[in-house]
Amino acid sequence: MSPIHFILSSTFLLSLTGLALNRSHLLSALICLEGMMLSLFIATSLWSMTMTSLNCSIMPMILLTFSACEASSGLALLVATTRTHGSDMLKNLNLLQC
Repeated sequence: MSPIHFILSSTFLLSLTGLALNRSHLLSALICLEGMMLSLFIATSLWSMTMTSLNCSIMPMILLTFSACEASSGLALLVATTRTHGSDMLKNLNLLQC
């Protein structure tokens, strides 16, 4: 395994571990999701550069677009949650309440 593959795998796994273990705030969960998406973006960018095919070159842009949409919807949910509940603590959220 090359050092680049090891670094990308470890960043993805660290973000996944942070998402699984650190569930206190919504903002920390969103940051972990963003770290996962950025590591996937870098991995697909490096993969498309090594493939040198036109079919593979559009994949990082699609992933970056989905990452931007995920970040904007996550921040909108964060603002809405903070306005309605007063904080972004995940323990205070109840899905059965309107």
